[in-house]
Amino acid sequence: MTDASTNADDLDGGSAFRALGLDPALVQAVAALGYEEPTDIQREAIPPLLAGRDVLGQAATGTGKTAAFALPMLHRIGASDGDTRIVRGLILVPTRELAMQVAEAVHKYGRRSDVRVLPIYGGQAMPQQLRALKRGVDVVVATPGRALDHIRRRTLDLSAVQMVVLDEADEMLDMGFAEDLDAILEAVPETRQTALFSATIPAAIRGIANRHLHDPVPVTIARERQAAGEAPRVREVAFIVQRRHKVAALARVLDMEAPTSAIVFCRTRTEVDELTETLAARGYRAEALHGGLSQEQRDRVMRRFRDGGSEILVATDVAARGLDIEHVSHVVNFDVPSSPDAYVHRVGRTGRAGREGVAITLAEVREHRLLRNIEHFSKRKIAIESVPTVHDLRARRLELTRASLEETLIAGELDPFRTIIESLASDYDVVDIAAAAVKLADAAGDGAAVDDEEIPNAALPRPDRQRPERGAGKFRRGERAERPERAERSDRSDRADRPAPGERSGRRGPTRGRNDGDVARLYVALGRKAGVRPADLVGAIANESGLDSRDIGAIEIADRFSLVEVPDAAVDDVIQALRGTTIRGKRVLARRDRAT
Repeated sequence: MTDASTNADDLDGGSAFRALGLDPALVQAVAALGYEEPTDIQREAIPPLLAGRDVLGQAATGTGKTAAFALPMLHRIGASDGDTRIVRGLILVPTRELAMQVAEAVHKYGRRSDVRVLPIYGGQAMPQQLRALKRGVDVVVATPGRALDHIRRRTLDLSAVQMVVLDEADEMLDMGFAEDLDAILEAVPETRQTALFSATIPAAIRGIANRHLHDPVPVTIARERQAAGEAPRVREVAFIVQRRHKVAALARVLDMEAPTSAIVFCRTRTEVDELTETLAARGYRAEALHGGLSQEQRDRVMRRFRDGGSEILVATDVAARGLDIEHVSHVVNFDVPSSPDAYVHRVGRTGRAGREGVAITLAEVREHRLLRNIEHFSKRKIAIESVPTVHDLRARRLELTRASLEETLIAGELDPFRTIIESLASDYDVVDIAAAAVKLADAAGDGAAVDDEEIPNAALPRPDRQRPERGAGKFRRGERAERPERAERSDRSDRADRPAPGERSGRRGPTRGRNDGDVARLYVALGRKAGVRPADLVGAIANESGLDSRDIGAIEIADRFSLVEVPDAAVDDVIQALRGTTIRGKRVLARRDRAT
């Protein structure tokens, strides 16, 4: 229990939040957490939400959205009425990581009000969730699929919900949750207050807003623009290398950059596992994070990364969505993201809270046009640099050794070692003795020998001889996940749910895709007669397997089955992940298409 003077100090520290009209207990809570000034999204969204208005908010990740909707929700539902608890607040998020993160934040904000919060998501034991719901909770933070499952089981009563929040709505649509969201919002009282937050506001988001929000207050927080002449907080650079040299190039760049903490993004969980093992063999403290891990394993990995027990997190996009880690110094794209939006979301995980960050992309020659599209979308320049040479690496290691020696000199306490120098000084030059010490320190620095093999830079095509790269330059802001771009078929059809003329009869083998032609066709024993749509397949595959929805290729839906193109390296993982999953209430049976 805090004393009166502490409470007064808390209120003074949170005066900017008190001016927004928040309950004193909430002001004390945010002040105790060290919040001094509201962010732009909090300053703009909290007042209309406190006034009972619906809000349609557009803001990027890392702008403080959670507090912007959680504080008004806690203000509205108030303190719990004794032991009587019924769900009065509902927050929908795209992934289980974000569900846990948001639930933790709501718990911290509402601690002084004794608010009970429960995250519910797939992958968690159902009996555990049922027991918690039976005991009673005030706020539920849920992924759409698991929330709808509880609604259908009649284990989640939403009849008393006063406020609903859709967080990262564009991500939920990309994962195929559009119909689930509609069904959930139909199950809550019409009198509830609704807030929708999204990084982008495409037509599909506006459609949801028109159906479920009542005269919403628009709140738009523009991406921060750099002032003229001001150095950007995130340095963005790309290296053009051949695929067979990418792992060596990554290791060389990591050696040069010496990141304190880095996230390396890969497209598939297989690639994540292989790269993690390779980096660990090279002496890096690397951990894998993807949808194939149990929740306990994921929690353990994240705890080690946050605590500094590991320095590199190798992850898929889906697994890393919703992670809020302030100390990430570097973000590395092992492959160029196939969507500019995905690139922006990845890069947004470094350079937070005024810190400097570095975003590195390893691109193949065929991907250089994707970099240009990303530059056009983000309005930022990505510098193309040469892979560091062996000479560069040696110079960098000597520089780090020099810095370590200087720190040791400043720290002092060298008397026990002076006798060694004095005993050698009569026979050798003092500078030579120091050079020998530096040589030993450099050799013992990190235990890794300098790689003597140069890594060639891949040459970009001459501008006057470039051929248009099929599939490039067609990104649409906020494009739905059921319309993925396809590298070779985009000149015939840009809809994944509509086969090109003659395609079914002309060829059933795998088409060449983004992964160097390594594309496999997945046979799913559910089709049009089961009500299956492309979004259902994309959502199930992305959410269960961790595969980026943008790496899912052509989708063909027949009456009784569907065919889906996925990277060949990921097909076995996708099949394994889909076992036990349901689509439209029916169990999924999936295998490689026998024609492939």
